[in-house]
Amino acid sequence: MREQGVRERQREQTRLALLRESRRLFSERGYAAVGLAELVQAAGVTKGALYHHFPGGKTDLFRAVLEEAQREVGRRVAAAAEAQEDSWEQLTAGCREFLAAATAPETERIMLVDGPAVLGWSEWRAMDEAASARHLTEALTALAEAGTLAPQPVAPLARLLSGAMNEAALWLASPSSGPEDLAHTTAALDRMLQALRAP
Repeated sequence: MREQGVRERQREQTRLALLRESRRLFSERGYAAVGLAELVQAAGVTKGALYHHFPGGKTDLFRAVLEEAQREVGRRVAAAAEAQEDSWEQLTAGCREFLAAATAPETERIMLVDGPAVLGWSEWRAMDEAASARHLTEALTALAEAGTLAPQPVAPLARLLSGAMNEAALWLASPSSGPEDLAHTTAALDRMLQALRAP
């Protein structure tokens, strides 16, 4: 029994090492520039171990890294929202934090550049929907029910806001944006959200 527990811990350590090192390499250089041999060498494991945990190889490993990055961004957004008492401030703080977290160096290439390119737009979009768009819909629904939002269907509004924030994050992650652009984008987002409030 103890031996089985040791083996399970070793398997989990192998999986975590693969995720940690591949995330570092993918965020630094991008999916296409990192080879399978480099990934297993950095993690200190064999190719067999990689395929044991990620049968689809590098693509499956990337998918797991992307899911982890999305969960992290989700935790940051939730923490920023929960730090506010007012439900409107929760929405705005969460949206601001999404822009900051999605464009952080350790996540932007994985989430915004390689995610759609490696997995395809449909799969990336479904993962984004599960990770963050659902929470946005819930927040907007609560505000609509409280009368804080002008009366309107929430589903299209959530998709519009999600799309706008994803597009802004993609632009912020591009070489054409500068260091001051996050502050300008956040201010524009605040104005856009303010326009949605009920009079």
